[in-house]
Amino acid sequence: MGPDALAQVLCHLPEFADQNLLVGISGSDDAAVYKLSNDLAVIQTLDFFTPVVDDPFTFGQIAAANSLSDVYAMGGEPVLALNIVCFPNCLSLDILKDILLGGADKVKEAGALLAGGHTVQDDEPKYGLSVMGTVHPDRVVTNSGARPGDFLVLTKPLGSGILNTAIKAGLVDDDTYKRVVSVMSALNKGSAKAMTQAGVRGCTDITGFGLMGHGCEMAQASGVTLEIWKDKIPVIDGALEYANMGLVPAGAYSNRKYLSGRVKLVNVDLPLEDILFDPQTSGGLLISIPEDKLDGFIKVLGSVNNLESAVIGRVKHRDEVSVHVL
Repeated sequence: MGPDALAQVLCHLPEFADQNLLVGISGSDDAAVYKLSNDLAVIQTLDFFTPVVDDPFTFGQIAAANSLSDVYAMGGEPVLALNIVCFPNCLSLDILKDILLGGADKVKEAGALLAGGHTVQDDEPKYGLSVMGTVHPDRVVTNSGARPGDFLVLTKPLGSGILNTAIKAGLVDDDTYKRVVSVMSALNKGSAKAMTQAGVRGCTDITGFGLMGHGCEMAQASGVTLEIWKDKIPVIDGALEYANMGLVPAGAYSNRKYLSGRVKLVNVDLPLEDILFDPQTSGGLLISIPEDKLDGFIKVLGSVNNLESAVIGRVKHRDEVSVHVL
């Protein structure tokens, strides 16, 4: 479902008010947060999607990492996970077994427990997790926490949507395939740990709405404008070349259309434009961090995150657009 259609549906949902519901649907945040006591809140999230790679085990890893990411983006620790599976009866159960084993592998790496789930018959395989995590109520990180003067750090390179399109077309070599899989299957666990140690209050993870879409959500929720530096954006090797060939997923065009008028791009080449709107699978965290905490955060981040991360911009006072790329 594209962002336009999703917005049309969500606007009709009733609002549920409760003093203990710390984060709900209104802010387009990554997960819901509910306060249980003065020192404990639960984070609840759910995500699943169709295969992005042919190998079932790898698909399970990527889908699970993507689901777990929402808890990390809120500053929490994953505790409990349940499988969500749609599976056709025409496929071998060995494929389902490998998908579930891949998911279990990532849940175990996250230090959480896998405690069952639910399966339905469908025409196309789909897999993901419902994840419950915990966080202190006073240390919840949201997409409304960006403040003017903060720097913006992206913890994974972009381009997975474009590269997945190239993979489906059979154009990607083994090295490029391994690179994009390593990015998508990597947990945001280390980046989240560095973020919480630094006392960050503003974060979102970059998934289906791309850097521009999730950046706009952060900017709008925080009442600011994000200034993105085009020359600092990390990109997975090969993604720009495939974008230049026109191998751009439909979701990137949907994102671009939906965000018209909210994003301003200055002298950005078309392939990089496509990267900016590219829907990411299990992308990195976009973190808004005060200047006085930046150096310490980058030092810790470098020791726990072996992917290409970068300072990609700064938070400004609100102007006529949500995101300004220059």
